[in-house]
Amino acid sequence: MNEILNKVFLMNTVKDYIISAGMLAAGIIVIKMARALIIKRLKALAEKTTAQWDDMAVALLNDKIFPLLYLGVFYISVRILNLSAALFSVVKIAGTAVFIVLLVQIIISAIALFIDMCWVSRDERVRKEGLGGIMTSIKLVVWLAAFLFFLDNMGIKISSVLAGLGIGGIAIALAAQAVLGDLFSYFSIFFDRPFGVGDFIIVGEYMGTVEYIGMKTTRIRSLGGEQVIFSNSDLTNSRVKNYKRMLQRRVVFKVGVTYQTPVEKLKIIPDIIKSAVEKAGNTVFDRSHFFSFGAFSLDFETVYYVASGDYNQYMDAQQKINLTLKKEFEERMIDFAYPTQLVYLNKSVS
Repeated sequence: MNEILNKVFLMNTVKDYIISAGMLAAGIIVIKMARALIIKRLKALAEKTTAQWDDMAVALLNDKIFPLLYLGVFYISVRILNLSAALFSVVKIAGTAVFIVLLVQIIISAIALFIDMCWVSRDERVRKEGLGGIMTSIKLVVWLAAFLFFLDNMGIKISSVLAGLGIGGIAIALAAQAVLGDLFSYFSIFFDRPFGVGDFIIVGEYMGTVEYIGMKTTRIRSLGGEQVIFSNSDLTNSRVKNYKRMLQRRVVFKVGVTYQTPVEKLKIIPDIIKSAVEKAGNTVFDRSHFFSFGAFSLDFETVYYVASGDYNQYMDAQQKINLTLKKEFEERMIDFAYPTQLVYLNKSVS
């Protein structure tokens, strides 16, 4: 038996191969048992919560971290063997490549988990699809860093590569300033959240509902039905009015009556308007005053609030107020003013 165990194949005895295989098998069994026990308990805890980040954390541990442990057990079991320089080089390159790929996946998944915890789960306005551009940029950076790390571990001097990337990066940055500006503006929109998909915004003379926020452009569906496309840098450099987040709407409107209206009736007009506003529903009356002597009317200014930012609710309330005022003024014989002009003729006697 000892004779068989001490036989040498490829610079290792049979005993060395058995020990190596036994270490590999034992390590795999231990990791499998720990994986089944830990993942089962963590999944049970995650099911008790409504948040998604804990489910993502369990998936990260199960799909990315445990496979890395398998790689570590394999590497340790192989290291006890005497390998030729060529074979050791192959094992090193393959092991390093697999390790870097698994590590990159862990880093990217961890970043996605962090973003979900810090922004998505805390802000309902943040849409999952908004992460696409962010994650694409992060993946490019992480994979580039991983590639350079792999080259460095293979003994390749990366200083010249970094120098070339630096010069090339400057040239690309100069040639694509507008694109990079829009990209950074996209990051600003994503993290600062001045508006989101579904919000009704006004930018300068344009207004509409946000349909899509991309890495280069943001698209808005205007009231006329056409799609208006803005570069992201235009939006971050403009004053944007977001009506979706309006908690209440302040309304100012004027009513004019004729100059022939008696003072007694002028005194009761503010009370009539107040009653009309309060009856409209979902409104809060602020004030109503005899405002000014107009060119052809006596003007009353009224201010009230609609307890909603919805434009249709505002128009419904204003319509009810107007109908009530029309009815009340007719009953009290108060005439609304309309543009009139008096012409005085001076007939001279010759």
